[in-house]
Amino acid sequence: MTESKGPEAGDAAVPGKKKRKSPLDRVRPYAMSVVVMAVVFGISAVIGAHVRAGKDDKVKEPSGAAGPAVVPTGPAAPTPSTTDTPSGPKFDVPVRPSIPVTVTVFEDLRSPESKAFHDQYGPVLTSLLTTGQVQIHYRLVTGSDAKYGGDGSAKAAAAAGCAQDQSRFTAFVDEVFKHQPDPKTDALASEKELRSLAKGAHKIKMPTFLPCIEQGDHLGWVKKSQTDFAAAGLGDVPVVEINNVPVKDVQGSLTPQKLRSMVMAEAKRVIKVQATPSPTNTMLG
Repeated sequence: MTESKGPEAGDAAVPGKKKRKSPLDRVRPYAMSVVVMAVVFGISAVIGAHVRAGKDDKVKEPSGAAGPAVVPTGPAAPTPSTTDTPSGPKFDVPVRPSIPVTVTVFEDLRSPESKAFHDQYGPVLTSLLTTGQVQIHYRLVTGSDAKYGGDGSAKAAAAAGCAQDQSRFTAFVDEVFKHQPDPKTDALASEKELRSLAKGAHKIKMPTFLPCIEQGDHLGWVKKSQTDFAAAGLGDVPVVEINNVPVKDVQGSLTPQKLRSMVMAEAKRVIKVQATPSPTNTMLG
């Protein structure tokens, strides 16, 4: 009596006939793909978090950032000495730099007092720029975060640095002050809010701007700016300096007209200093 062969044996005996796949065999390649993707995305998330954490303390200056004003003290020289430039990070963001007077404005994007100053003095500062004798340095600080809690001021300032990378600092800051939310809400800490403000500022390339704010490229720069400002003991914002000399009682007695007069008086003083001939050493025989 001939021994009976099972189905598997019979299939194996027929040349060219493929072995039938089980349900597990059909699912296995897809399962492996899912596992690989999960591992890749998991690693990416860990790397992203690490990068953001490292950038919080790294001082990355925005494009075009400047150091404190170098005040002329004698006849204009064709090229400044390298020793005239202070060392360390540059925190000021210059707008249309020229000489001989530098007006430095310390402001906090979350501060209602800074918004009030911006609204009142913006026109006179713009007008002064047209004289060709004034440059404006904006210095962003973040004391309102300590006052109200949260980190909206720091994130908004870092976002302004990202806008400066595209030469859109003024447009972005104008938009922030135009739509400044209640400081108690800390709405400026929201990336969604910062994206909206950037779109309102126009001509900001979002594919470049968004990674800059998401990864906190300029957060270290902002934090160091606030640390140095606090150490200088200049008081509460807004603070204004004319050629590195603080203007007294900005929120009390200062007016736009008075600020203009002070700036123009300083311009005349510096021009006179620059026009003074250098003393010539005379050799005596």
